[in-house]
Amino acid sequence: MNASDQPRRLDQILANYGYCSRSQACQWVYQGHVTVNGETAKSADAKVPVSAVRVDGEPIECPDGVLALLHKPAGCVCSHDAREGPSVYDLLPPRWIKRNPPVTTVGRLDKDTTGVLLVTDDGELVQRLTSPKHKVEKVYDLTVDADLAPSLVDLFASGTLQLEDEIKPCLPAKLEILGAREARLTLVEGKYHQVKRMFASQGCTVTRLHRSRFGDFSVNDLKPGEWRLLCREDFAAR
Repeated sequence: MNASDQPRRLDQILANYGYCSRSQACQWVYQGHVTVNGETAKSADAKVPVSAVRVDGEPIECPDGVLALLHKPAGCVCSHDAREGPSVYDLLPPRWIKRNPPVTTVGRLDKDTTGVLLVTDDGELVQRLTSPKHKVEKVYDLTVDADLAPSLVDLFASGTLQLEDEIKPCLPAKLEILGAREARLTLVEGKYHQVKRMFASQGCTVTRLHRSRFGDFSVNDLKPGEWRLLCREDFAAR
């Protein structure tokens, strides 16, 4: 049975999907914001299927969970801490942050890094997509401040590159040198600041970093700061 078919208390539904707190649900019902099967709801403690609920005429948003693709712009952090500055969560519907559980990013991109960022409230999916054992490819286009040596291709592919303060070497990665100082790097893991640290270990500083692909997903159809929902069924089949 899908989440949208499982009868649950109406106040729990409104709270878990980020519309209001459970204590505010009675007021929402009293004010006529909520209908069940087309009829004005009478009680916030009634057990009803999520699929039958409408709030201000609209069905419950993403009843089986949020999965979205965001084109992360530069200048935003992947953090819920407002003290760290503008956040990618500021670009998403505020209700998503109020869901239980709230949405989170699948991995993180640095503040100055742009590109593909997946967002979901499904913890199991986050684990599956970020675990190196599942070998989900992440592709990065980058620019560095020094000419790239051809020998880096074999070094990065060798699986022997050891980063500072890391016990295990990096898994084999595919490096394509596109120009004197431009390259494309494909990884299947996500160590802390990995791309920048890999090039720094060879005397290069990454000055531009863009994640052009995560798995099969790219942001070619999205402008920086834009997002779109993904079909969970299609994603699960990939």
